[in-house]
Amino acid sequence: MAHEQHQQLLETLHECMEECNHCFDACLKEDDVKMMAECIRLDRECADMCGYLEQAISRNSPFVKELAGVCATICEACGKECEKHDHDHCQKCAEACFKCAEACRNAA
Repeated sequence: MAHEQHQQLLETLHECMEECNHCFDACLKEDDVKMMAECIRLDRECADMCGYLEQAISRNSPFVKELAGVCATICEACGKECEKHDHDHCQKCAEACFKCAEACRNAA
């Protein structure tokens, strides 16, 4: 099964999705939510894309390589935005995003 050969990628995608969802939620609770708007937007995009790619892999989609390329781009953008913020949740999210972007590039 295709999902078995992508097990490490599936785990990395899931970890990134969870970190992005946590960051998204934590950003909404920050004092200056407007300052966090781009971070919140990209957290949402990244979590959704990671979740979608995870599903695509599990159903053996013929588009995994293409989707992995798009996912790498989104993860990279989210990581770059998150690393601009000093909040612990943003720093952890950036780390997960960069790790996921690399894994997706390798799959693409």
